[in-house]
Amino acid sequence: MAHVEFHAVSKTYADGTHAVHRFSLQIPDGEFLVVVGPSGCGKSTLLRMLAGLEAASEGEIRI
Repeated sequence: MAHVEFHAVSKTYADGTHAVHRFSLQIPDGEFLVVVGPSGCGKSTLLRMLAGLEAASEGEIRI
């Protein structure tokens, strides 16, 4: 497993839509996390940034 850290991560699309704004979270090695929330709140965007499928507009993602 790996330690995962989101530090002040933001994602703004070209049309100006803010999908994620200054999200910070540390997930220690061996921890299990579930991301829940309403449609359009940025859950999939966070996972896509973590997987490297989308670049963050600001901040850092460390694995």
